[in-house]
Amino acid sequence: MVKKNSGSKSSKPSPRTSASTSKSAEGLAPGATEQQSATGILSPEEIKAQQRLLNIFSDTFREVLSDDEFSSILQKVKQALFNRDFETAFGNEQFLEVYAARWSPSRALCYSKILSQIADDLVPLQIHNEAAGSKDDRDIPFEDEVEMRRYSPTVELEEEERETKQAAVVKMLAIGGGAAEIVAFGDYLRTASPNIAGDLMLLDTGPWAEVVQKLHVGLTNPPPLSKYASAAAKATNAALVEPATRLRSTFTQQDALKLQNDDLSKVLGQTPLLVTMLFTLNELYTSGGIKLTTAFLRNLSASIPANSLLLVVDSPGSYSEAAVGKVAKKYPMQWLLDHTLLQADKLPAEGCRWEKLQSHDSIWFRLADGLRYPIELQDMRYQMHLYRATTSAPPN
Repeated sequence: MVKKNSGSKSSKPSPRTSASTSKSAEGLAPGATEQQSATGILSPEEIKAQQRLLNIFSDTFREVLSDDEFSSILQKVKQALFNRDFETAFGNEQFLEVYAARWSPSRALCYSKILSQIADDLVPLQIHNEAAGSKDDRDIPFEDEVEMRRYSPTVELEEEERETKQAAVVKMLAIGGGAAEIVAFGDYLRTASPNIAGDLMLLDTGPWAEVVQKLHVGLTNPPPLSKYASAAAKATNAALVEPATRLRSTFTQQDALKLQNDDLSKVLGQTPLLVTMLFTLNELYTSGGIKLTTAFLRNLSASIPANSLLLVVDSPGSYSEAAVGKVAKKYPMQWLLDHTLLQADKLPAEGCRWEKLQSHDSIWFRLADGLRYPIELQDMRYQMHLYRATTSAPPN
């Protein structure tokens, strides 16, 4: 089936130019608008790469998408999200699989594009195994976490297989992460040097472990072929990430706002990493409150290893505001974020300071014509902010 565009039925506003601060906006010429940077013509190779990601979702959730009850369950999930009843929307595996099959594919493509655009900033995070540790530089033993059922390995590897043979490892902690993040990270590894491995930890309140595990399998195994596939097709059939040991992913079901300083430090580890909050931060402000979310960001500043990156992506404009006080005064999410991270005197004295590398308040991600998926997918609009943790206050 051919992917449908949102077309004229979409209620989204027309594209607009927005202010941008960028220190390393890859591919964005001086004077170009963010709209131009998000809608460039894709090469046939890029479209093929995006189709591979969509195929991973359609293959992984084939039975979900073809289920007669898919539409009715989707409506229940939509209603729960509209009512902000997240316990219902993300409370069982069936709902999570429907959510992942419906909304995660386009987000995965968008997140993959963002990671490719900040690829140069990720190079310093490539930690050689001698520095990163042969297994894991987090303080909690792997086996203890599995036993405690807090730390869920998405694949069962033998002891020697966990000791990756790759020359360097890039670590990523996805706060509020799930299906879209693991696929986007897998695609980042596809484009990285073959001697680069990835260590991904996803942390969310919902029970995403089974969904993440299925997608991990889809990323690290060749896609299924028709029994009528040619010999040439069979010979060239390969996994997105090879060998499978290049990708390690784990999922922890935990509320980020309830992490104590020591627990957060253990999760972050001791070497630089990429921390992402993709369509998560505004939800923390709205549901958890500004006080708790601000405290979390300050704890993150105190615990994160120097030279780490923080990537925040969320809905733009008025969709990213949070009520403050009894009068329901509202502040844009970006203002709240900068107010916390960029005022050094308000951060813990013993922690890192932050340097803003990129800031875009409105970007469209548009799906290319010719992409195929069993159900309709929509374009999306987002704001994006990238920060680097430093050991001293950055220059004005």
